[in-house]
Amino acid sequence: MTASIKDNSLRDNNIRLPGDMTQEQLIARIIRVDHAGEYGAKRIYEGQLAILGKSESRKTIQEMADAETHHLKTFDNLLVQRSVRPTVLSPIWHIAGFMLGASTALLGEKAAMACTVAVEEVIEKHYYKQAKQLGNEEDELRKIIIEFAADEASHKNTALDYDAKDAPLYKPMVTLIKSGTRIAIWLSERF
Repeated sequence: MTASIKDNSLRDNNIRLPGDMTQEQLIARIIRVDHAGEYGAKRIYEGQLAILGKSESRKTIQEMADAETHHLKTFDNLLVQRSVRPTVLSPIWHIAGFMLGASTALLGEKAAMACTVAVEEVIEKHYYKQAKQLGNEEDELRKIIIEFAADEASHKNTALDYDAKDAPLYKPMVTLIKSGTRIAIWLSERF
């Protein structure tokens, strides 16, 4: 029997292997990282709005920021309800999120939208991975995550409609931002 088959059959029988998280630990990790991500997203949009002033996209960016604020409030409540501590990295995400939003906005509206494409694409995939991890357990949390994943996909598509791909250095900028987002996820899950 191969290792992957053996691992799957053990997990199917609810046998935990060394290093496997309990369901409670998984839920805490999901809530912690999603709270951090929504906080970071809110700060990115705040940075963009601070720079873009009266641009054409301001209303659209504000609508996306409002959605992220709603997501953040949901995870604020889940932190309390489930007695989950937030990430200790919140002060870093406070500054880094705003700086990312402001710096991309300084490059122009299309660059700000390219930032949105990069971040939201990573978060959308992250949310769907979490929903799969939860399976049929934790149905309420899974539904929230799936709803928010759809919102993130909508933000990504909106940014593409604003010609994000025409931003200067689109590909390297998006690659760099996606990498940073994945690192932020990894760190926030653990700390």
